Amino acid sequence: MLPREVLRQIRRLQLKARRAVEDLLGGEYHSVFKGTGIAFEEVREYQPGDEVRSIDWNVTARMNHPFVKKFVEERELTLVLVVDVSGSGLFGSRHQSKRELAAEIASVLAFSAIRNNDKVGLILFSDDIEKFIPPRKGRRHVLRVIREVLFFEPRRRGTDLNNALEFLMRVTPHRAIAVVISDFIGAPAIAGNSRRKLRPQMMLLESLAQASFAMLRQANRRHDLVAVQIADRYELELPALGRLVFKDAETGEVVEINTGDERKRAAFAERQARAQAELLRLLRSAGVDAIQLRTDQPYGVELARFFETRERRRLRG
Repeated sequence: MLPREVLRQIRRLQLKARRAVEDLLGGEYHSVFKGTGIAFEEVREYQPGDEVRSIDWNVTARMNHPFVKKFVEERELTLVLVVDVSGSGLFGSRHQSKRELAAEIASVLAFSAIRNNDKVGLILFSDDIEKFIPPRKGRRHVLRVIREVLFFEPRRRGTDLNNALEFLMRVTPHRAIAVVISDFIGAPAIAGNSRRKLRPQMMLLESLAQASFAMLRQANRRHDLVAVQIADRYELELPALGRLVFKDAETGEVVEINTGDERKRAAFAERQARAQAELLRLLRSAGVDAIQLRTDQPYGVELARFFETRERRRLRG
């Protein structure tokens, strides 16, 4: 039996996610993600304008007039949420931590999926695979997924995106929608790169420059990969609060920074803006769609814009 407060939190998140699905996304979730293939539906009489290649010659020969095969796109999808539960996700300078926002985004996507009778699976990762829930359908299953994203206690605190993507491809042999929800802090270094990472809790890592670019491309070829980056305001800009001591939530490293120095704050903000731009550039180069969200800003506009962009691209294609 779950504690009453845990149930209340899950219930609040469930209601909030359902409102977002209805008000923001509508039916867009299903329209922008393609099914796994083409399925035969029926044979019907030929009509002017039908593709000649679709004629069923066996039925045509028996009936003495042309019939065509009708196919439809298989619409049953599998959504796999790949959620970062490393130590840096506990940070939040306002009312919500990155981990809590990750749970909310996961909930919106999961409820969009079950609304369309799709399967939902979950991979929680740090620098190890913390938990795997195979894809299934149904409301009870999705509530379990939400509970795990919110309350799971990871064994480790680091981050290894490569390992998570390798595991995704190993346990998900058929094409799926794979949404990686992470702050992209703490990705593993490229082999041979021994440069020390000076990274207090609020610093963004040039994550994908140090993650395996080949692994991202490989995962995106097999699946429809979407990256959702969650950041906090004070990971992008320093508050003017004088000398502060920061402790890295993943490595335990302690760094003292004089946030009262305006030039240091400006340099920090510029470096973080470059890191954000580089992150987007690398994701685009790997063919991965990206959404960048912040804990201090409503996510609805960015999420709706992402779905609208994909819908326009689908219609052009």
